[in-house]
Amino acid sequence: MALHLSWVFVFGILGNAVSFMVSLAPLPTFYQIYKKKTSEGFQSIPYVVSLFSAMLWIYYALLKKDAIFLITINTFCVFIQTFYIVTYFYYGPKKEKRKVIKTKSVEYMPFTLSVFLTLGAVMWFFYGLCLKDMNVAVPNILGFIFGVLQMILYAVYKNHPKKTVEESDPKLQLSDHPVVVVDVAKLGSDVNAVIPNSTKSNNGGRTEGNAFNKV
Repeated sequence: MALHLSWVFVFGILGNAVSFMVSLAPLPTFYQIYKKKTSEGFQSIPYVVSLFSAMLWIYYALLKKDAIFLITINTFCVFIQTFYIVTYFYYGPKKEKRKVIKTKSVEYMPFTLSVFLTLGAVMWFFYGLCLKDMNVAVPNILGFIFGVLQMILYAVYKNHPKKTVEESDPKLQLSDHPVVVVDVAKLGSDVNAVIPNSTKSNNGGRTEGNAFNKV
């Protein structure tokens, strides 16, 4: 029994430590957003989902006895994710133009975040397993799978040349075509209009002369 409780304590501490690193992993990203005063192609969805997840874990931990480790780390996550979301919406554009799959660039998917998410899923899985609480263990199996998939995606697109996907704006597309400007005033001065000279005959008819007036 004592050994069982010691493993619960160990994995609880490790889970808190790794989850703490997961929460701090996006800080370089938001520092970059702060410096550039724009969120560029970064997405706010992961931080909204993380905030919602942390709130649900706090609710679950309050209903369950002896879940102090879940309460501490998820309380911290609520505050840090709220800070990220507020920062994103303050500097965020109206429309995101670039994403990882479209640009084939991992610039907006930090590798450290994927690593710590995967490690955090492993620690919380064993924590739930030691407590025999499948409500904690099972969701982290999916977290581990998604974390591994993110790292695979990073490895695939790591050395891929960057490609920017711009908005399909007709005004912007006009710049790709040559524009010919015609100066009508200048053109008129270079063109001589030729008008035939008409003369009247004695019998009232009109005869065409060979002379032409130039205007």
